Formats: sequence, C-alpha cells, structure tokens
Amino acid sequence: MAERRRGAALETALLDAAWDELTDHGYARFTMDAVVKRAATSPPVLYRRWSDRDELVRATIAHTLRKHVLDVPDTGSLREDLLTVMREINATRLPLVTAVSAYLADYHRQTGTSPSDLIDPSTTGRKEALDALFDRAADRGEINPEHLTDRIKTLPFDLLRHEFLTTFAPAPDHVLEEIIDTIVLPLVR
Repeated sequence: MAERRRGAALETALLDAAWDELTDHGYARFTMDAVVKRAATSPPVLYRRWSDRDELVRATIAHTLRKHVLDVPDTGSLREDLLTVMREINATRLPLVTAVSAYLADYHRQTGTSPSDLIDPSTTGRKEALDALFDRAADRGEINPEHLTDRIKTLPFDLLRHEFLTTFAPAPDHVLEEIIDTIVLPLVR
C-alpha cells in the first residue's frame, strides 16, 4: 500500500502531475480530472488547492520554473556573470522554454493573458537571483544602479527567450555576447 502524501509532498506531486499533463496534452486538453487521475488522488484534494484549471496552470508553471532556477555565479564581473547564466540557460533550458510557449498558447488565447503573466520573476524565484547579480555589480562599481529597472534586469533573458522562440535552437555564443555587450551593458553603465 502506498504511503499517503500530505502537505508539501502532496502539492509537489499534484503540480508535477499537472506539468506532465500539460506537456503531454497541451492546455487545450488539460483538465482537472486528468490531473486527478495522473496524480492518483481525488477531486476534492485538487480543488481544495486550486479552484479551476487556469489557477492550477499558473501554479504549475510557477512551480516548474522555481524548480529550474539556476545558481547565480560570482565571476567578478557583470558581463561574465550574465554570460555564464545565459550559457547555462542556452545549454539546458531550450526544451523548457519552448514547451511552456507551445503548450500554453491556448491558455493565453482563452484567458487573455500573456507569457509575462506566467513567468514573472518575483513569482518564479528569479527576482532574488537577478537582484543579487546586479547588486554585486553595483557594489563593484561596474554599473549605475540608478539605471536599473526590473525590465532591464530581465532584458538579456527576454532576448534569449526570443532567440529560442524564433529559431527553435540554442543561440550561438556570439549572439549571447552581442546581447550583453551591445544592448545590456550600455544600458546599465
């Protein structure tokens, strides 16, 4: 007999089942019943946490993105820190980015939301990482903190995501360097 899941373990199992359901069938065929079945639980267990599928989708995406937050490097320079993170994303996150985009197109159409509504750095745990990276650069005197906005902090990663979605391939290293050297660094200095 399987051990009964509770608390955080149960919530993780539900969100993982929801992610699997999204990636297997997309939003168009995503149902609360399918998640219940996949998670081997009952409808009340799921509905106690999320009242409808849109709420569950938002929680699922935030959960999945929080699981994939990268470590923040400290190379001694903002340029190298950003390139290190972008190279890691480039090497490991293409399938995640394209899956989130492809599987949620129907979600965005039906709910009137945009991808930025689901990948908000403060919801996914990325804001703290970005703040640490840019705060260190400001402390080293590399950048002018008065030039920083949340949009500028996420800009290199937004541009990388754009590359993924327009090419369906990892970005060449010279593209990563161009994003940092010709767009991001001039904005923050």
